[in-house]
Amino acid sequence: MSRQVILSVEALDPVLTGVGRYVWELVQRIPRAPSIGRVRFLRNGEWIADPAKLLVDPSPIERARWHRILRKKTKPQRQWMERQLARASVCHGPNFFLPDIAETGIITVHDLSVFRFPETHPAERREEFDQRFEDSLRRAAHVITVSETARKDVIDFTGIDPARVSAVYQGVGAAFRPRMAEELLPVLSRMGLIPGGYGLCVSTIEPRKRVAELVRAWRMLPAGLRVLRPLVLAGSSGWLSDSIFEEIAQGEREGWLRYIRYVEEGDLPFLYAGAALFVYPSIYEGFGLPPVEAMASGVPTVVSDASCLPEVTAGAALLAKPEDVEGFSGLLQKALLDESWRAAARDQGLEVAGRYSWDRCVRETAALYAKVR
Repeated sequence: MSRQVILSVEALDPVLTGVGRYVWELVQRIPRAPSIGRVRFLRNGEWIADPAKLLVDPSPIERARWHRILRKKTKPQRQWMERQLARASVCHGPNFFLPDIAETGIITVHDLSVFRFPETHPAERREEFDQRFEDSLRRAAHVITVSETARKDVIDFTGIDPARVSAVYQGVGAAFRPRMAEELLPVLSRMGLIPGGYGLCVSTIEPRKRVAELVRAWRMLPAGLRVLRPLVLAGSSGWLSDSIFEEIAQGEREGWLRYIRYVEEGDLPFLYAGAALFVYPSIYEGFGLPPVEAMASGVPTVVSDASCLPEVTAGAALLAKPEDVEGFSGLLQKALLDESWRAAARDQGLEVAGRYSWDRCVRETAALYAKVR
């Protein structure tokens, strides 16, 4: 029998984060899963007609017909109808929290950075977790994490029964693939880049991503190599990033660093595929989608030897300790110049990235909906 689903879509926004991309893939694919009936979308108590429009402009919200029907009811009638609908559906909170109307359901916990690194999150984010996370965990029939590392972290931190937690890996989109130089040139030339002519890091600029350490390590490379392979940083600013941007600005003044705050979603696969090297020195992730996208693009990759990144890259990436800046710089030089390693890393990276599929992610997610009674 097919299941009705209520899917929370608060993470959808014109600028997608990693969580936002995960939610968007679920929005597109869950309604097509064989075991799934009708899917409704909920955002901060509003029933959404077309989640795709949230990627363009989240306001004004185009409300679903169901929402308009409910608005005509008294508040007690509306609350009763929503609770009845929730009881008849599988409620999935793919961004940590269950909807308030849900007595039970499934939540996806991407990582525990707000607890492990609270100083890197704004106060309102910490307060939201203090108010909602424990309650969502208590109500959830099952918890999805996005890696085995994250699964173990959630079990250790919360004491939840391991049988209630499953790891479901994220996927990588078909747009992330190797590309020939002539295909890359029209997009990269708009950014002032050339195919194979830069190192790349796609990341929010914040302390746990260890971007400052990457900038310092790149500065230690031989001057000629820095000119030949400048570092490109792409990503929005996060919490406590002022000092990091001072180092970025210095690198820009010296001419070996480019900072691109925002990359259009359609341009991102080209930016990846044109890189000579991808570096992701974050010390704490739930899955770490950027290095998987880089490997799928045929780009040799360096990641930190921390959190889930060794698990997710599965031997295809060089592992670095970002705090050892001198050693990190030496690894970067090897990754840029050692053609034997680079060729092997491309092949291994493509093989590993090929294991991650959004279709598989959705299939396994839909199977877990059966655990909700």
